[in-house]
Amino acid sequence: MISTLADAKVGQTVRVKKILGQGALRRRIMDMGITKGVCITVRKLAPLGDPMQLTLRGYELTLRHENASLIETEICFQ
Repeated sequence: MISTLADAKVGQTVRVKKILGQGALRRRIMDMGITKGVCITVRKLAPLGDPMQLTLRGYELTLRHENASLIETEICFQ
């Protein structure tokens, strides 16, 4: 079971359950289009795991590992 986006492996698709950040950090994550119920595919990890490259609604994003750990997820079955 995947608990946060930071725990997801390359190639996995996960669904966002909850965003744990507060204030400006939460708003920045949501401004990227990461909201409750959306499915995200992990495309690539940098050699040290930071940043993560993601695909979300057809767009490619990069997200720092620190911010990814604030996003609770579950496996997405499409």
